[in-house]
Amino acid sequence: MSRIGNKPITVPDGVEVKLDGQTLTVKGPKGTLAKEFHKDMKISIDGNVLKVERPNNEPKNRSLHGLTRTLINNMIEGTTKGFERKLEVNGVGYRAQKQGTKLVLTLGYSHPVEMEAPEGITFDVPTPNEIIVKGADKEVVGQTAAVIRTKRPPEVYRGKGIKYAEETIRRKEGKAGKK
Repeated sequence: MSRIGNKPITVPDGVEVKLDGQTLTVKGPKGTLAKEFHKDMKISIDGNVLKVERPNNEPKNRSLHGLTRTLINNMIEGTTKGFERKLEVNGVGYRAQKQGTKLVLTLGYSHPVEMEAPEGITFDVPTPNEIIVKGADKEVVGQTAAVIRTKRPPEVYRGKGIKYAEETIRRKEGKAGKK
């Protein structure tokens, strides 16, 4: 029995949900998101409550049941509150700055690394060592943060690089010297 898939989703005020076949469109104050779901999942709207049902208990359908419900819930949450991911820049001379919609990173390379914000994503740089990626689509926010992190992943010996704010880097001991 799916605990997550069986939970009904309450649509808050100010959010418009439209179902067209297997395509669900959610329109809210933070933007509009649309996603097509698997043909086996039955999505029903009853007033301001959404329910997801599966046809049978096959393993594939059981796993899709909870996934579909979570994706729909993330769409509603994203269009009302939005999602954000925080990154930290550590290292001497490493910094981030915002120029218009672009994010300019100085990461010890011979050139600054420039990144253009994807559609629906905004960058916020409160301090030169902190980057906040904001947007309505949880998947795009996470992917954009992951791409930024790949520009200079954290290094295990000195801890330099870009890491997620909640991430802890396991530090390694350097080479032992002669005694």
